[in-house]
Amino acid sequence: MTTPPLRPGVRLRSRTCTTEVVVVRPGEASGTLECGGLPMTSDDAPAVATVPATGPGVLLGKRYTDESRTLEVLVTKAGAGPLSLGGIALSLKAAKPLPASD
Repeated sequence: MTTPPLRPGVRLRSRTCTTEVVVVRPGEASGTLECGGLPMTSDDAPAVATVPATGPGVLLGKRYTDESRTLEVLVTKAGAGPLSLGGIALSLKAAKPLPASD
């Protein structure tokens, strides 16, 4: 298992479910990106554990970010999740509202 440094474009996959992400912004936060409590990997290693589905899971095409809003990942394959950085859960990034057109 290898956990590569977080940099834009790095593809990571979960070891606990089907979740796969791409790092959009690596941020300044320190810690390991985790899914289901285990570090994510760039290897094609098979899942080592399963996470019971509690909550909505990780949604395809959505972006998740840390508390400081510096780390951002894009989900390319949905899964049970949850995503966390150093044990602190990532949150779903809200879409920016479009300007009103009259």
